[in-house]
Amino acid sequence: MNRISAQVFVLSVFLLGSCITQFVPETRESKELLVVEGVITDQPVPYTIKLSSTLPIGIRNMANPVTGYNVSITDDLGNRFIFEETDTGTYVSDPAKFRGMAGRFYALNINSKTSAKNHNYESYPVEMKPVPPIDSIYYEKVEIPGDYRYKWREQPEGCQVYLNTHDPAGQCRYYRWEYSETWEFRLRYSVPNHICWATSFSDKINIKSTTSMSEPRIIRYPINLVSNQTDRLKVKYSILVNQYSISEDEYNYWEKLQNVSEQVGGLYDMIPAAIESNVYCLDNPDEKVLGYFSVSAASSKRIFVKDHFNNLVDMYPIDECNADTIWGDAYIPYLNSTVWIIIESYYPTRYSVITYTRGCADCTTRGTTQEPSFWKDYK
Repeated sequence: MNRISAQVFVLSVFLLGSCITQFVPETRESKELLVVEGVITDQPVPYTIKLSSTLPIGIRNMANPVTGYNVSITDDLGNRFIFEETDTGTYVSDPAKFRGMAGRFYALNINSKTSAKNHNYESYPVEMKPVPPIDSIYYEKVEIPGDYRYKWREQPEGCQVYLNTHDPAGQCRYYRWEYSETWEFRLRYSVPNHICWATSFSDKINIKSTTSMSEPRIIRYPINLVSNQTDRLKVKYSILVNQYSISEDEYNYWEKLQNVSEQVGGLYDMIPAAIESNVYCLDNPDEKVLGYFSVSAASSKRIFVKDHFNNLVDMYPIDECNADTIWGDAYIPYLNSTVWIIIESYYPTRYSVITYTRGCADCTTRGTTQEPSFWKDYK
């Protein structure tokens, strides 16, 4: 390529790059919409209502909590229960004063504290339906498919968690589940913080209806697949599943939201604003509200998994952790700031192995050294 051709090529690339601009479609929706998240159950725990607002199209999706509201719950007997704002946009109930009861109706009330926010909201009354207990939670080893480089190694395995449940009374026809995972993990080096526990909460929608079944029984529902691309299964793993009995309206809401989350979004796909909430604005009926106020009795069940699974990944490989060896009493700059010691030896020769990855030397970067109160329940 001669000099002139090269100059033309570079100029063309520059012009093409300068013509790329972000496309933000016009919309008739409000720039900010209220988002409501909250679940009321019959369990003796604090309940949380979270209020946030959407951001304009084109801005990265992130939490935008809103404050300045009085939040309360009213029931069908005229009782009112106040929620206190414990953090910006987070409103929490007092478990000593309020606990849901199956068969009662509850409504959410959101009232502005100042005249600057003249929009007030409430939900339609929702009945708390009874929920049957979970019959069983169990797991099976499953092979993780894929094209693996070393064919001689054992096929990687994951852990598929299943659930069985049924309602002999036939009152519960729509189910929703949430879960929390807790696992113990250990670093390969004998550093002070080498044993920790981590907890993660479900971020996917688990729903099921028995309306089309001959009997209200759910068998082998796949609650969660724990892959080999994590250290959850290396020592001991536990999952706590909460089961909710929801209304048909709420089931339809979650089903639509599930369809949206599983699709590759396009300009003409259903957007979350098109999914109807059970919360509405009292002052402006045309204003849309996102999210759902959920009311349901709850049952829960926990299992532990302590088993061998093939080819689990190592979160901190040796070649990533072992950065350098310092011999004798040499000074280590930036110690416990950007450099950490993972091995100390005094015999026959003193030396220290250092790392630039804090996670190799301190498990609290991903968890806590405080053992969960339920951890010794495992038999």
